[in-house]
Amino acid sequence: MKKIAILGSTGSIGTQTLEIVRNNEDLQVVALAAGSNVELMEKQVREFKPFVVAMWSEKACEELKIRVADTPVKVLCGMDGLLQIAVMEEMEVLVTAIVGMIGIRPTIAAIEKGKTIALANKETLVTAGHIIMPLAAEKHVDILPVDSEHSAIFQSMNGESKRRISKILLTASGGPFRGKSKEQLWDMKVEDALRHPNWAMGRKITIDSATMVNKGLEVIEAKWLFGVELPRIEVVVHPQSIIHSMVEYVDGAVMAQLGTPDMKLPIAYALFYPDRRPMDGKKVDFFDLKQLTFEKPDLETFTGLKLAFEAAKLGGSMPTVYNAANEKAVSLFLNRQIGFMQIPELIEASMRKHRPIENPNVEEILQAEAETYEYIKQVVN
Repeated sequence: MKKIAILGSTGSIGTQTLEIVRNNEDLQVVALAAGSNVELMEKQVREFKPFVVAMWSEKACEELKIRVADTPVKVLCGMDGLLQIAVMEEMEVLVTAIVGMIGIRPTIAAIEKGKTIALANKETLVTAGHIIMPLAAEKHVDILPVDSEHSAIFQSMNGESKRRISKILLTASGGPFRGKSKEQLWDMKVEDALRHPNWAMGRKITIDSATMVNKGLEVIEAKWLFGVELPRIEVVVHPQSIIHSMVEYVDGAVMAQLGTPDMKLPIAYALFYPDRRPMDGKKVDFFDLKQLTFEKPDLETFTGLKLAFEAAKLGGSMPTVYNAANEKAVSLFLNRQIGFMQIPELIEASMRKHRPIENPNVEEILQAEAETYEYIKQVVN
């Protein structure tokens, strides 16, 4: 029996992880954590019977305590709750699917306790990769990627030496606005940006796909996760989303992982690694597919991706500012307070204002995040 905890259990990755648990009797959920969705969390508590749950919102925490008072589950609140879950003796694998930089501290705590990390929280490595990866190496902890692209790279490297990698080819669908001009993007509304052609994802990550900031975050994450320098990471637009990413080796061989656009595959791979389990669902039909196509990303139109390479090159606290500015800007866009093209504009303005700290600790990372939020609040208001 493999015992898992899920941070972000009511979100897209969290709910899909629980679907996999339903179909595999040798997985046991010992803890769950979420933000404020009390109704769904109550259902999850009653179905999966975890020992402990945590809610980020104090109000949601108090409401959940009342709702599940008839069960033996222990209800915790806020960061203290996340940290208690991260170090639970009963837990073996921590699925970090929580959104935002609140995932950093629990991930560090879990690594220090020797827990395996199934990583679906981009911000952890984007902002604190210089802390996380050396710590994982020191504690001999596996960090197993849940992102489809990073899982594809991980699978394509299986059995190969990292020293033989020539480049990582990170694929991107291009999102709902692929091929559109900068002028056309000024008119795009929330509903337009949420119509992803291939993937069913949460609202924030869907907007990130539309701006291609999501791919920028993945570039920075790949740098840390696989120990590959920035010039050897290349983004390739692949509209069909069948090839999830590729690795080119020094002899010219390219290894790729293919599959239908379904997040349950990389989630299951991380949960059962190095095993593979049978999965229901649509498989790739090459006769129906007919062709796979590839394009260069348009960095002048989708400047969010261009800025990611700049942030990664500058390093230090700059990726934190890139990520924090995007988080705040996307929230404003979803609330219809700014236009679509103001998202990369706010990211760039925040980066220009920031003086990067070379090797920030967790407190400095969180301070850079707070300062970025405050700057955007002043600019927009």
